Amino acid sequence: MFSFALLSKVVEKMVSLSVGIMLSTSLLHALPEAFESGTDPRHLFAALLAGLLAFFLLEKLAILRHSHHHEHDGHHHHHGHDKAEAGRAGWMILLGDGMHNFTDGILIAAAFLADPQLGIVTGVAIIAHEIPQEIGDFIVLLNAGFSRTRAYVYNLLCSLLAVAGGLLGYFTLDKATNLIPYVLVFASSGFIYIAVSDLMPQMQRRATMRETIPQVLLIALGVAIVLFLTAAAHDTH
Repeated sequence: MFSFALLSKVVEKMVSLSVGIMLSTSLLHALPEAFESGTDPRHLFAALLAGLLAFFLLEKLAILRHSHHHEHDGHHHHHGHDKAEAGRAGWMILLGDGMHNFTDGILIAAAFLADPQLGIVTGVAIIAHEIPQEIGDFIVLLNAGFSRTRAYVYNLLCSLLAVAGGLLGYFTLDKATNLIPYVLVFASSGFIYIAVSDLMPQMQRRATMRETIPQVLLIALGVAIVLFLTAAAHDTH
């Protein structure tokens, strides 16, 4: 069984990698795909604005930003403070995670319907963000009093909601293709918001050159992964 210290190190590395993957997926693929669809750009920019504001409000309601306030987050709270907060938030974490995964499933379906290449890249971006999120959720659920088995099972059930969202998105958007550009823009707003307002501030707390260089390299690796997947997809066409 991995120790919490090792899990924290994995989360730290994955945060930087996620920033590169999520930003490049949004800005280099999903948004261009949406704007090249022929949909009125003013409507798409309105959807982008609505998405950014919606994610801000969701974060305010503690539904989205639930996986970045754990005992390994760099804040020096005493142990009892974190455990008490986690105990009150345990079930809200599962609810928020389930909603988030369901939405991710819809997004992946929309991306595949727009372009299989975009679907693959989007799936990679979501996985990159989900790994540190699920690790963080697991730690908080343990602090909230869940046994290891219950924490695993509940996390697994929440993850399966992505499959439900994917099926719903595929069969719904396949009959309403005009909505796909809006779904892509809204999802991109979520990627951008999470990367800029949530993940990057975590990275800024580690301000030494020794910590900054690996962060920059991992961001670059994330961008490179997206570009590599794109090039590979083009070569298969």
